[in-house]
Amino acid sequence: MGVKKVVEKEYICIICPVSCDLTLTDDNNNLSISGNTCKRGETYAKNEYTKPVRMITTTVAINDSVYPLIPVISTDMVPKEKLKECIELLYNLTLQAPVKEGDIIVKNILDTGVDIISAKTAKKVGSH
Repeated sequence: MGVKKVVEKEYICIICPVSCDLTLTDDNNNLSISGNTCKRGETYAKNEYTKPVRMITTTVAINDSVYPLIPVISTDMVPKEKLKECIELLYNLTLQAPVKEGDIIVKNILDTGVDIISAKTAKKVGSH
């Protein structure tokens, strides 16, 4: 018979302003959550333990615009383990004005199925 391994992880739920202190217990793939005041906290802890994901919000350099940087956002969450690589790709990117809010900046970033879009319109310098 195999060795029984119990893992405990602590989380602070970020789903609502209550910010519950959560404890997830993994007893041979039987996950249990304590400390949550609602079902959303339970879901958050389980997702954070089994498949953590994050939204990307950052800025990208842009040429020929009144702005040196333009804000961008992901259209969905990306796997947490790809977050750093996604950010590095975006930091090494330079756009060319004009860019409209909602324009796709990077389609399917790192094969995640998620697009990065512009969160602001940046006109070309000298255009109205």
